[in-house]
Parts: sequence; structure tokens; C-alpha cells
Amino acid sequence: MVVGRPDTDQPVALSARADARDRAAGAAPTPRARRRRPRPVDAFVVTGYLLLAVLLTSDQWRRPERLFHQAGDQILFEWMLARAARAVAGGENPLHSTALNAPDGVNLMANTSVLGLGVPLTPVTLLLGSQAAFLVAVVACLAGTATAWYALLARRLVRSRAAAAVGGLCCGFAPGMVAQAGAHLHMAAQFLVPVILALVFNPDVRRVRRDGVLLGLAVAYQVFLGEELLAFLALAAGVFAGAYALADPAAARRLAPAVARRLGVGALVAGALLAYPLWFQFAGPGHYRGMPFFARGFRLDLASFTAMARQSVAGNEHRAGLLSPNPTEQNSFFGPFLPLLAVLVVVRLWRRPLVRALAACAALFALLSLGATIVVNRHDTGLPGPYRLLAGVPLLELAVPARFALVCVPVLGVLLALALDRVRHRPARTWAPWAGAVAAALLPLVPTPIRTVPAPPVPAFVAAGDWRGYVPAGRTVVPVPPVTGAAVSPGMLWSARTGLVFDAPGGYFIGPAAPDDPTARWGAPDRPTSRLLRRAAELGQVPPVGDTERRQAVEDLRHWRAAVLVQTPSAPGDPVRATIDALVGPGRDAAGAHIWDVRPLVG
Repeated sequence: MVVGRPDTDQPVALSARADARDRAAGAAPTPRARRRRPRPVDAFVVTGYLLLAVLLTSDQWRRPERLFHQAGDQILFEWMLARAARAVAGGENPLHSTALNAPDGVNLMANTSVLGLGVPLTPVTLLLGSQAAFLVAVVACLAGTATAWYALLARRLVRSRAAAAVGGLCCGFAPGMVAQAGAHLHMAAQFLVPVILALVFNPDVRRVRRDGVLLGLAVAYQVFLGEELLAFLALAAGVFAGAYALADPAAARRLAPAVARRLGVGALVAGALLAYPLWFQFAGPGHYRGMPFFARGFRLDLASFTAMARQSVAGNEHRAGLLSPNPTEQNSFFGPFLPLLAVLVVVRLWRRPLVRALAACAALFALLSLGATIVVNRHDTGLPGPYRLLAGVPLLELAVPARFALVCVPVLGVLLALALDRVRHRPARTWAPWAGAVAAALLPLVPTPIRTVPAPPVPAFVAAGDWRGYVPAGRTVVPVPPVTGAAVSPGMLWSARTGLVFDAPGGYFIGPAAPDDPTARWGAPDRPTSRLLRRAAELGQVPPVGDTERRQAVEDLRHWRAAVLVQTPSAPGDPVRATIDALVGPGRDAAGAHIWDVRPLVG
């Protein structure tokens, strides 16, 4: 966003060099220079953000035997964090791994590998495990995003630290952010968004090259946090810049050359850093085309913008469930008062080009989140939405519509901060109603601890390393049943919690449908034996098993390079266990598991 002196939007130079000249000359620091210096209140605000983030994850800190409600996604990200730590510690390729989907492996660059979190969290992962690393990542995403927006607001947009704190709180802990944080680290890691915006729209035109280099570095790093978020940011920044240019053409003409040069330098730096990773993503081993699900189906109901989210103190789980694709995509649940307050702020501050540009950006992205046709209170009106305009646009056509509403979150945070800052020195009869309105809008949205569900235990046979006596080098541990689609993968959790010390087939990821077919699908291509075992698990009965199925099982086990099959404790009548007994012979009980040693079968 173009940022300038509060209340005027006139560009200001936030230059450390200028401040140094003032000090050298004996001049008193300018008000702007004084505001840039850290204050004790800054530490208080950031500490508050951290404590709130820890509180929201407290159910799992206190009960490590549980996972957040979208358990499959947490398992995925735990595995990715564990994989990043292993790549750092072992000097391995961070973009590809055969520890999952053996023997073919997984293109991690083409999946949400969050290397930007996993690499710096390596010490936490190695010392405390993947679960602790995941929880630290959630805390860092929520508190870090709030802190980054607080810093931008306090330095560039408002004079009041209290106003900046409220704005940062909204940006980091809005219902959509909390909903994403419990499952999608790549969408919750938004702490670089205000950094990128501050660099792009810096009104100081004297350090264009430096800002461009920093911009390129920040964009490159954001790619390793989440490319989908970066695409949203680029589109939102373009919309904002266009709207601001219409609102204040003179300022836009004055700043456009510097912005263009920054973008050019940033593109060169980011392009040089990302050339190989992006090639690997789109053309390397395990690359795919498209998405394995119907992205357009994940859209928001217009009524959700004034509803309460499941994770809010005033939320209604049943109502929220009806108005959202799933609990992790409750991105627009701002309650009945916050949207109304935002409209009042826009009307009150309409003369400011910044406010008009923010309003235009929020309105467009709210409409995009509604999908190709608009649904109101679960009724499809048939009215076309602007999301249809993205049809055929590379990458954006694959975006989940519901997530466009996340752009509205920082817009609302900035508007609240601007409104509170506007009345900071007014008489009580002026600022008290505004403060009361903000409290009435935000208090019902106060987030509650992220809900948890029981986690599948890691069998002692795996956790204690007993599997090592069965698995020679180059062979795999096969979790039963092997997950080759979008289902929750216990074996993936076993792998993450043990530091990826063994290789396993299957898993929960996105890959190609076949070696000669790059069409995207969830997990590895199905093998006949995996389909047979899945049918036994889903139908609750043993399917017919004959010589053909036994020969195929041996072929599939050889493809997987299997040494031992491992199932969590089960009764003899369990359909999956009985099916495997019929395929390869009876297994035996081990520590917290039932196992089948298949080395004699596969040679």
C-alpha cells in the first residue's frame, strides 16, 4: 500500500540516514524519527500476541496425544517439518524425498513443504520432535503476522500505538487466520506480507535499488512459505495500486517510477534465486498438472460475512458448518458488527485515497471468494461472480475461491487502526463511541483454543526402533493399510514422529496420476493390493482372495521394496488383518503392533 503521513496520505521519507544527519547536526529528532524507535509498549504488545497464540494452541500443548481437528493436514505439515530438518542435518535435497511414496518419492517443491518454516525450525524439530515444531510454527505464524502488521501500522500509517495494536490483533487473529492456522501453515504464514507491501510502496524514492533487492529476497522467501498466498498478495497489490491511482493520480504518477524500478530489481533477484526451485516444481521428478480436487467448489456463502466462526467465543458450530466448505476455510466470518463498522469507517474517511483503495480491494476480493455463482444462505442465486474472470488465468484458476476472503482481513485491520488513530486526541464524547463500537465488533470474534481430536498412536514397534531388525538397507516399512489417496495417513505420522528414519510407500501428498500422466491426484497411484485392502477397510469385510490376488500382492510388495508390514493392534477378526493373512500368511503380534515379515516372499 502507498503509505504516507497519517491523516494526509502525503509521502514521507522514513530514512535512517536522515535521522542520523539530524543527530549529527545536534537537531532534535523529528516526531517521525521518535515514533520509529522501539518503545516499551512494543514489547508489551508483541508479548500479548505471543501469549494469545500460545493460548490458542494450548489444548495440544497440554495434551500431546491429540491433534488439531483437521488431523490429516497437521500430519502432512509435521512430516514436512521433519523432512526439512532431516534435509538440513543430513545435507539432503530439500526439494525431493523418497522417504514417502517409496520408491518414486515426492516432489516437495510441488507440495506445501513450507521450507521457510521447516529450515529455521530445524533445532526445535531435532530436539523436541515434529509435533513441537508444528505448534511453534502455528504460534509463530499467528503472532508473527500480528507483529508484522503492528510494526507497519505504527511506522507508516498511524501515530497511536494502541490503534496499531488493535489493527495488528485483527490482522493476526481474525477468525480466518485461526481457522487456517490449525491446518494450513502455508496460508497462516503471513508475516512477510506487510514486509513486501512496505518495500513495494515505500514512499522514500532514494533507495530504490536496496529496496528492490530486499523485495526480491522477501518474495523468494515467501515462495518457500506459500506460493498461493504470494499469488493473492500480487493480485491484491495490483488491485490496490490501480484503485489508489484512480483516487490520487498525482501521487501515483510521482511514485510510479520508483515502484516500477523496485519491482524490476526485485523480479531479477527473485528470478535468479527461484529459477531452479521453480523448474524443479513444474518439470522435475514427481511434477503434476492441475489440482486433484474441484477448487471452484470451495466457495463462501455471502451470509458467512456476517456470521460467527466456529472458533469464536460467540460462534455457532452448526451454523458455521452450513456456511463454509469446511472448518478450515471459515475465512469470512466477521460477525454482524465488524463489516458494518468497516462501512462506517470507509464513509467517515472516504476523502483519504488510502481508504478508498482499501475499500475497493476488500470489495473485489470478498466477491471473488463467492465463487463462479453467488450463494446466499445456502441458496445458489445463479448470479455470476467475478471469480469467473479468472477462468483460464494460469495459477489463479487453481486457487481456492474461499481463500480470497483472507485479503479482507488485513484491510479490516488497517481500517480499524486508521479509525482509532483519527480520534485519539478528540474529546471523550468523540472517541468513546468509536472505541465502544470497535470493542462491540471485536469481542464476539475473540478466538477460542483450536479444537483437537485424538491422535493415532505410534506403535512401540516403530517408535522404539524394533523395525530395524526387519528392514535392511533399501527396503521399506509398509503401514497397513497403505494410504495412496487423500485419507489420513498413520504411517506418515509414524514417519514424522520418528524423524523419517525409515522409508514407506503411499502417503498424503499431491503427485502425478502415473509416470506417463502428469494429471494431479492425491497420493501415489493405486496398486491392486492397496485397493484390495482399502476395500476391506471401507466395507468391513474380507474380499475374495485367490492365487491371482496373492501373486499380485507379491508383485506390489516388490514394487514397494517391502520388508515388513505394520498394523496398529487389531483383533483376529479385523477385515484388513484377515485379508493380509490370506495374501501373505499369518502375521504376529509385536510391541504395540501386528506385523508381517515379508522378506521371504519378496526376496
